[in-house]
Amino acid sequence: MQKIRRELRGQAVLLMGKNTMIRKVIRLHLETHQEWESLLPWITGNIGLVFTNDQDIKKIRDICLATKVPAAAKAGIKAPADVIIPKGITTLEPTKTSFLQALNIASKINRGTIEILQDVHLIKKGDKVGSSESTLLQMLDIRPFEYGLQMVAFYEEGSTNDASIIETDHNVVLSKFFVGIANVASLSMGLNFPSMASLPHVVMNGFKNLISIALGTEYDFEKALIFKQMVENPGAFASDQAPVESSAGGESSATNPEPEAPPQEEEEEEDGLEFDLFG
Repeated sequence: MQKIRRELRGQAVLLMGKNTMIRKVIRLHLETHQEWESLLPWITGNIGLVFTNDQDIKKIRDICLATKVPAAAKAGIKAPADVIIPKGITTLEPTKTSFLQALNIASKINRGTIEILQDVHLIKKGDKVGSSESTLLQMLDIRPFEYGLQMVAFYEEGSTNDASIIETDHNVVLSKFFVGIANVASLSMGLNFPSMASLPHVVMNGFKNLISIALGTEYDFEKALIFKQMVENPGAFASDQAPVESSAGGESSATNPEPEAPPQEEEEEEDGLEFDLFG
């Protein structure tokens, strides 16, 4: 804790105290600071407060989390992580073989010491550590857990939020916003209910319908002229590399020009155009 305080010096202040006293102080000032009430549900367990004027909360969080020390697995606590004992030769004496057998750990005596034959998943995350598991880890001099601070929530501008929100950047927010807009547009179009989200799609679908009518009839309007020209003379809109790609037998169409496309090829061009325009 002192090392964390040294790292935070000049940037933030770490306060650890009794929860009852912290809650009492907050309640005494609720008349003038009602927004502090959102802090009360978080004042439980072994909790502390970090005060800072720095706008970069993530940087302060990283300083607090960077300092951790190994911790032993004490009996009765909930395991914060899985504990796996690796296989191999240990420092245990042969007299401890019966103790390992009681825990269903396969072992053998190798050169006066006990050798564990395979990796052992001793404790699962979230399970309560038993006395036997705790004793075995002490004998093997294994401290599987880490002791340090963990950020659970942060208070900013009158609201208290879960710490996971800090990892959310602008790109994540925008991507979720766009997904929501797409869902609203799909729902609006499915219900035939107009909305700002569905308006661009409705206008585009209407434009596609007008283009298809213009191509199938003699009706014309300004925006449809370019599409009619593409159907009537598709060669005029072909790319410069198209004749080279369509040449056969290693001869370029620049030296051996192709005859005018038959009607069947023109229909293929129309099919491709309709696919691009009308999905």
